[in-house]
Amino acid sequence: MTTVLVLNGPNLGRLGTRQPEVYGSTTHAELADHLVETGRGLGLEVQVRQTESEAEMIGWLHEAADQGWPVVINAGAWTHYSYAIADAAVLVPLYVEVHISNIHAREGFRQHSVLSAGASGVIVGCGLGGYDLALAHVAATA
Repeated sequence: MTTVLVLNGPNLGRLGTRQPEVYGSTTHAELADHLVETGRGLGLEVQVRQTESEAEMIGWLHEAADQGWPVVINAGAWTHYSYAIADAAVLVPLYVEVHISNIHAREGFRQHSVLSAGASGVIVGCGLGGYDLALAHVAATA
């Protein structure tokens, strides 16, 4: 089975309580369990990780690059300004950028992504189902 890292950035560990009108009521733990099961059905071994630390996120991207693992990434606020994460992401053989909300319909600062140019795909505004779409893309591509 292909190993896939699903990497979530700052504040995504607060899913279920953080702005449920935007992000829904599913917790991060529930999302992680769902994605592991969904991945298994697609022939993928999914590892879901979440961090508030930019350095830890970069380390995980380096790990994926070294192992040749594809990545599904929701970098949260780092999406909009972290060139360090963007530089680490392009080392990964394949990554899909996911956003739960439609970042293009939100505040101006959220409408630009420094990650998108290197991504195999970008999924926005599909709620938590965007992760499922990203895993399906990885399964079809990797």
